[in-house]
Amino acid sequence: MPRLRVLAGPTPTTLTPISANCSTPHIISTPDFEGRVLVYIKGLNDSNSTVPENEYFSRDDRKGITWSIQVQGRFLQPRSADDVLFGNTFDRPLKLPWGSSVALKFMSIVDPTLEHDLASPTKPWALSPLIATMPHFAHARLKGDSEWPDLASASSLVDDISQLYLAVNSRPALTTSSSSSSSSSSSSLLTSSSSLSPSSTSSSPNFVQLEAGKSSPLSSHAHMQSDKNKNTEEHRKKRGKQSKSLERILSALSTADKRRKHFASSAHRQAIVFGPHDLLTTDFCYGFLEFSPSLALRLPGGVSFDLMHYWDGQPVRFVCCERAKTQNGDPIEGEGDPWGKVFWCVTIELEEGSS
Repeated sequence: MPRLRVLAGPTPTTLTPISANCSTPHIISTPDFEGRVLVYIKGLNDSNSTVPENEYFSRDDRKGITWSIQVQGRFLQPRSADDVLFGNTFDRPLKLPWGSSVALKFMSIVDPTLEHDLASPTKPWALSPLIATMPHFAHARLKGDSEWPDLASASSLVDDISQLYLAVNSRPALTTSSSSSSSSSSSSLLTSSSSLSPSSTSSSPNFVQLEAGKSSPLSSHAHMQSDKNKNTEEHRKKRGKQSKSLERILSALSTADKRRKHFASSAHRQAIVFGPHDLLTTDFCYGFLEFSPSLALRLPGGVSFDLMHYWDGQPVRFVCCERAKTQNGDPIEGEGDPWGKVFWCVTIELEEGSS
């Protein structure tokens, strides 16, 4: 049985060994992100022999789960939900087993937003938008110095994005796909359009013309002010209606499946901006990896791989990072790493001398 250790930190090069299966979270604090991390692994064996299992794995709503990476935190600078990614990055090529295409197909079914290049001859990777890939995701709007919920709660994380409408990007206008308001997320979709600022929606003022063809400054100013007030009021009412509509739309995404389906759309992700007032709690947990008695990948249909035959000891790294962009702000395509700044990282690796 291989001995493993777990590390966590703000970047892949600044990691600290942490105790898995315990209820004391590891703190991460940088100018870009502050939060805390918990890692649970069923059947974990480390340098201190077998680690006691956490009660997490005995919960009814977590039956069959074999590992969990839980993170709670906030971005200290505004980040589009479309640009916050989660997944795996590697430093050298992977030794993929025969039949790995089956595993990749399974991964794409589980997460349709997944993009990857695991066959890369340099730095393999597999990344997805965090809001769409997480099996469990909760958002809460922070007020002042309000306390964060307990990450090591005796209750499992349940999807909750009822306050996510408060994180809607204030710059683009957001409308539904139909003119009538609907609480159904399948018929009401968020789309981006032009800015709703008064300057962009108001027309040029028509100056009052006098007999000599000259305009009256006082009349012009009064007319402009009237238009401005009118447009500002219209803007406020329109934004208020949209806010209520968005609240209904996002509140209707009451399950993980609905949330993941909705945010499979890049336009929907671009409508959300995470900032210092948005507390995110995630639980990345699955049951297709087994850590005891051996490290194995087990997929539906009886497909399994003994990973110790293929693992060369390279750390398995989970990262939350930003999408790489060009100087023009466009996503990088083709050559170059698709990820940019890393916000936090959790790594599982072999203990030294273990095999």
